[in-house]
Amino acid sequence: MQNSKPRVGAPVDETSFPSVSGETVTIGQAKDRWTMLFVYRGRHCPRCKRFLNKLNAVLADWTEVMDVVVVSSDTKEKALADKAEFNWDFELCYGLTEAQMRSLGLYVSDPLSEAETTDRFAEPGAFGLRPDGTLMLVDISNGPAARPDLEELLDGMKFNITNDRPVRGLA
Repeated sequence: MQNSKPRVGAPVDETSFPSVSGETVTIGQAKDRWTMLFVYRGRHCPRCKRFLNKLNAVLADWTEVMDVVVVSSDTKEKALADKAEFNWDFELCYGLTEAQMRSLGLYVSDPLSEAETTDRFAEPGAFGLRPDGTLMLVDISNGPAARPDLEELLDGMKFNITNDRPVRGLA
């Protein structure tokens, strides 16, 4: 099954994720604020932990401007274990399905061994969503080492929001 390239400027498929808070988080629908969705590989990925710890350290700067949602294909138990271990403050979701991964255009990987994890998982991605549910910005990686710089990304998002910048990179 091939991934389809996400279309900037187009609505994101309405997609819901369960959260460790007990809530359900939905993207792709109209809301009052911008949303930044970060997809991470899962509990098995140490690079993800470093990235998410950095995000948590600057979370207040992000949430002044937009909602922040983080999701992986992990089980509820794995997500709860990460939340307990790292005390992350962002909305931590789990249960990202392969169909949802592909809808977002993410790269999907098989585990290298059961020591890594047991199921397919998404490689990292970041998605900036306008309040109307359309995709403004997308950053997708095929591996754990390529991640956006959080300071640069936030600065760019603030500029885009403040100046109501048009979508760039239309197909």
